[in-house]
Amino acid sequence: MDDVEAVVLVGGKGTRLRPLTLSAPKPMLPTAGVPFLAHLLSRIRAAGVRRVVLGTSYLAETFSAYFGDGAALGLELRYVVEDQPLGTGGGIRNVAEHLTAADVLVFNGDVLCGTDLGAVVGTHRRTAADVTLHLVRVQDPRAYGCVPTDADGRVLDFLEKTDDPPTDQINAGCYVFRRSVIDTIPQGRPVSVERETFPGLLAAGARVSGHVDNAYWRDMGTPADLIHGSADLVRGVAPSAALPGPTGEVMLLEGAKIAEGALVFGGTTVGRGVQIGAGARIEGAMLFDGAAVDEGAIIEHAVIGAGARVGQGASVVDTVVGDRAVVGAQCELRGGLRLWPDVILPPHGVRFSPDV
Repeated sequence: MDDVEAVVLVGGKGTRLRPLTLSAPKPMLPTAGVPFLAHLLSRIRAAGVRRVVLGTSYLAETFSAYFGDGAALGLELRYVVEDQPLGTGGGIRNVAEHLTAADVLVFNGDVLCGTDLGAVVGTHRRTAADVTLHLVRVQDPRAYGCVPTDADGRVLDFLEKTDDPPTDQINAGCYVFRRSVIDTIPQGRPVSVERETFPGLLAAGARVSGHVDNAYWRDMGTPADLIHGSADLVRGVAPSAALPGPTGEVMLLEGAKIAEGALVFGGTTVGRGVQIGAGARIEGAMLFDGAAVDEGAIIEHAVIGAGARVGQGASVVDTVVGDRAVVGAQCELRGGLRLWPDVILPPHGVRFSPDV
């Protein structure tokens, strides 16, 4: 794989993950103790690829500030900034001048996946494809790009979010492009590979192959998926070589303290300097650096932002609490609620239960 280069598209604003992405791009959100992108880069490195080009835009400087030239990861990283949003196809075309390999792996920067990257490239080369798509099977393909293939693995169609999908195979956000195909993508304007590039290649008779497997796969675009994916990484369900500690029920980072009698489990990440009080119960949650959880609080499948505080006896379930926000004692937050950064809820300020 040293003759393969990789492109990772990380230019999106991550609007579905707000307020978490107000201060960091989606691929830089702490996930199982490190930025999410670190997990993907570790898998690219493990596959034998050495050179990666990052297509950035939103808060572009945060990527280079953290990863630098990539030497610490055993990679050579190059950063290319989009001046305007160009979509998936436009983003790939925008980095073309920095590519030299004949085959290029392309990744959406918000997908957590355990596929064998060498096998995907192998399918691409064995079938002499112009483009190869990694496909996964899901129970409900209606929310994704649906990709039927024939018995030889040739892609027959590309149906973006159809209500009556003919197959359970979906676009998994990982592709292998023949370098020459990238040069045919229009330059300087937004282009969608899903709606324009792939259908155009099929119409022109190009060989578009599908590599189908049952590897771990999750789109990390929503808070619920981010939380679930992080927990899977902590518990070792999703593979990564970038974890800062051993897998298990909890990932405890430097300076974090859990009081006696607190229960923390379910793939929870406890960030640097986090303080958890006695009797607290935390399941499958993400506690960012500097957060505090007071005595008796309950946190389930939630994100507690950096420097945020959850007061005594509060209940935070399926909720995102923004950076430095305060959830007052005995408050109850649930059902997808999002608390913006620096908001302060007084004790008993938000309740679902009638008792106080």
